Amino acid sequence: MNRLVDYVSLYLKGIAMGSADVVPGVSGGTIAFITGIYEKLLQSIKNCDLQALNYLKKLEIKALWEHINGTFLVVLLAGIATSVLSLAKVITPLLETQPIQVWSFFFGLIVISALIILREVKQWNFGVVIAILVGIGVAYYITSSTPAETPDEPWFLFIAGAVAICAMILPGISGSFILLLFGKYEYVLSAIKEFRIADLVFFGLGCIVGILSFARLVSWLFNKYHNITVGVLSGFMIGSLNKVWPWKNTIETYVDRHGEIKPLFQVNVLPNDYLAKTGGEPYFIEAIGFAALGFLLVLGIDRLAAYLSKD
Repeated sequence: MNRLVDYVSLYLKGIAMGSADVVPGVSGGTIAFITGIYEKLLQSIKNCDLQALNYLKKLEIKALWEHINGTFLVVLLAGIATSVLSLAKVITPLLETQPIQVWSFFFGLIVISALIILREVKQWNFGVVIAILVGIGVAYYITSSTPAETPDEPWFLFIAGAVAICAMILPGISGSFILLLFGKYEYVLSAIKEFRIADLVFFGLGCIVGILSFARLVSWLFNKYHNITVGVLSGFMIGSLNKVWPWKNTIETYVDRHGEIKPLFQVNVLPNDYLAKTGGEPYFIEAIGFAALGFLLVLGIDRLAAYLSKD
């Protein structure tokens, strides 16, 4: 990386990854994969090892910077931070005022992302099909049984951060979706928006621990069981559609720490039943449009990445 255009390109890829990590649809890892920087990102993270720590102890900054590919990481992280900090302020109010349209958009994102990930299966066999079905079953079970209310304690934020950040290097699973499962998606977005330092510190520490420990496992799984791993990830995404289904009927609620009533347990309903069960407008045509928009957005990114890779 020695040209300005390379830095700008990488920064824009970081913005795309950050955008994907904010919305519970496409994972940052998926964006890294289809924009051609996945392997370089994985290797850079893996290089944050004992050798890097040794360089730091000896204050050999230049050697440390080269070892971890510092310029690459800094530019990429700058792009990710830009989109996370800006989008957090936009998505939070939209989830309150336009939930059906937003969740429909996420639904379209997940569908096309799962299909793109499945394209990476190099050899189809019975084991891959079973892996997909297992992924679907596990994700569906988790999304059906996970409550919306979870502890706001520092230890839980640490765990949520450690698990969610793995999606950044794992094509197929969205970090925001993991936060949804943990019941911490809106909580973390509000912490970013309101700049609650304590919450962000514990969440950030979890992210650091998670990404440094998980990079090696991901690399090993992809190298050793590539097709099976891709199958599980794709199945997990398909099963997760249960969580982002736009039309839900709230069965049970709870009062959050701000005194606002929030859904605790919800069930999916068909669009034509939504009005009768909730009294709300289903916005079916708009939902189809937003789902198509999410679908086309990821497809466009994929096609653009393929075009640029030819140059």
